[in-house]
Amino acid sequence: MTLQLSGPSRRFFLQGGGGLILAVSLPRFARAQDSAQKAVPIAPNAFVVIGADDSVTILSKHLEMGQGPWTGLATLVAEELDADWAQVRVAHAPGDPKLYANLLFGAQLTGGSTAIANSYMQMRRTGAAARAMLVKAAAAAWKVPESSIGVENGRLTHAGSGRSSGFGAFAQAAGRLPVPQDVKLKDPKNFRLIGAKLPKPDTPAKSTGAAIFTQDLQPAGMIVAVVAHPPRFGGKAVSVDDSDARSIGGYLGHAIIPQGVAVYAQSTYPAILARNALKIEWDETKAFRKSTKAIEAEYRALADRPGAVAARRGDAARKIAAAGEAIEQTFVFPYLAHAPMEPLDAIVHFDGETAACHFGSQGPTIDQAAIAKALGIAADKVKIEVALAGGSFGRRATAAGDFAVEAAACAKAYGKPVPVKLVWTREDDLRGGFYRPFFLHRVRAAIAADGSIAGWRHTIVGQSIMAGTPFEKESVENGVDESSVEGLVDMPYKVSDFHLDLHSPKQGVPVLWWRSVGHTHTAFAKETMIDLLLEKAGKDPIDGRLALLDPKSREAGVLRAVKDLSKWKGRRDGDKAYGVAMHKSFNTYVAQVAEVTKGGDGAPKVLRVWCAVDCGVAVNPDVIRAQMEGGIGFGLGHALFAAIELDDTGRVMQSNFDTYRSLRIGEMPAVEVTIIRSDAAPTGVGEPGVPPLAPALGNAWRALTGAIVTRLPLGKGGLA
Repeated sequence: MTLQLSGPSRRFFLQGGGGLILAVSLPRFARAQDSAQKAVPIAPNAFVVIGADDSVTILSKHLEMGQGPWTGLATLVAEELDADWAQVRVAHAPGDPKLYANLLFGAQLTGGSTAIANSYMQMRRTGAAARAMLVKAAAAAWKVPESSIGVENGRLTHAGSGRSSGFGAFAQAAGRLPVPQDVKLKDPKNFRLIGAKLPKPDTPAKSTGAAIFTQDLQPAGMIVAVVAHPPRFGGKAVSVDDSDARSIGGYLGHAIIPQGVAVYAQSTYPAILARNALKIEWDETKAFRKSTKAIEAEYRALADRPGAVAARRGDAARKIAAAGEAIEQTFVFPYLAHAPMEPLDAIVHFDGETAACHFGSQGPTIDQAAIAKALGIAADKVKIEVALAGGSFGRRATAAGDFAVEAAACAKAYGKPVPVKLVWTREDDLRGGFYRPFFLHRVRAAIAADGSIAGWRHTIVGQSIMAGTPFEKESVENGVDESSVEGLVDMPYKVSDFHLDLHSPKQGVPVLWWRSVGHTHTAFAKETMIDLLLEKAGKDPIDGRLALLDPKSREAGVLRAVKDLSKWKGRRDGDKAYGVAMHKSFNTYVAQVAEVTKGGDGAPKVLRVWCAVDCGVAVNPDVIRAQMEGGIGFGLGHALFAAIELDDTGRVMQSNFDTYRSLRIGEMPAVEVTIIRSDAAPTGVGEPGVPPLAPALGNAWRALTGAIVTRLPLGKGGLA
């Protein structure tokens, strides 16, 4: 089978593409940014291809799903290569963890806002090595010293002789040279592309419709599969009557697979019609049947008991009691779906011995192993070509590779060596499981008259994302899943007496990391309580926060920046109110101020959001702004409207955007973003814009109405 790719094929790169192929290997970060600054060996791989036509093609080891890694990674290479941005192209690297591992994870995986952080030095060294090899090749051909060769805007020049050339003329000769073991990187003051406004290389194709997503691929002989999933989590199919489906044109048959019932057809629409016509008997003896109301009741009871200790300093209970009147609140956060614009899909061509796969894989290493296991073949017999993805927010990176395995199961069960495209509908996506867990926080804290926090006692209840996955060993210690408590264990505010514990009850609802993971709920609880405490002490929300922070900290820096940006004047201004929140996630610091008024329906209407972000070196400022804007819109939609709910029988009640409400274009506030200038190593921006929005909104709404927001979304009655 031949699949039409959105960029150059793997074969093109491995054969040379007519020019220089190069990459740089760095040791694993071991979660330390500064390790990337050390000199490391350079080894040829396939990260950059310089063609005979002067084109510079960058292979992105990170999935492009709208968050901008194609732009960022290409910028790093082009900067040190001194390429002309107009000659730069980008394509996805194929699934190959030996070549394309995320240096922070040791696996080929996009997530945790790590794309730029783990690639910063790797891609710069790749560009610098390619430049050095081109210079050496040109110097040899022109018989001049290497030091006399200049490189600028994709041209090699020799001032003494007046000669000049594009990269392509020397690509072949450069490709035969040994890769330099030590390269000199630019001084940041000489950056020409890093920090500049550059057009995204994927925008033109996406704007015209020329970009190829999995749904666009139609390899010869392809059939479509949709899957009927059990109506409740934990159910399984026992028998199928397809007598009504047989009259549907294009219907090819069905098969019971572990995930449900696979339905095959010549195209998507008859497959869906046939699925609707099936009479399926389900075994639901082990199905999950709790409602979200029942889960909440369980969690409230658990919150009254001590949990696994995540952090403890001093004696919080004693300090709170001694302080006199304390503030206590219970915060409730619903299950949330990822709901990417492009629902899940994948193509698997299994011939009984090998599998050729094509889909938007967020974790090719995970998916390769999972597909191999499902098909009963060795992992090296599974080849994954990575496609563009229309969003994800974590959904395309399950620890078990769920939809990739489902696609493999469909291909295997069909029993014929043809490409099988698995297609999920929006309804499949919202009801098919893997959600941000339902969480409940119980917080009790007190503040002294001088604005200092006298004590803080905090209990969190919610399912563990990492338990039962390959990540459990590194992420769960002494009963504490670090993803459930992140953003609180490293509380930035001065709290000498602090106690945080956690309950991780098991439920039958599949859960998964979601955009900004645990920070989605910890930021809200933290920033709402801080605001309540400062209000009780009669302190300004921003000045009060600054008094609780190290004035030299990056947290204080973004707060001061957003204060200036918003021209902060306090909590109220006539019929408008203002709320602030600050949070660090994924080593990026974000502060936001939300301007809120009451809409005609009495609900909150967000008019404007000011945002200050410190993400280290700003590789692509426009991408950073876009991700802050997108994170604000994403966070606002979920804060106001979104929730996944289970009825009294355990069935998911939401099915499409009519019942799982998202933000509409007319509801998007004006957003102004300022980026803190920094020389620190770059960190991620795909997720950190989300956490501060909801508490900034809640704090503004309380300033406007006096009502404390204790439950999200606000439309579900979260006002105390």
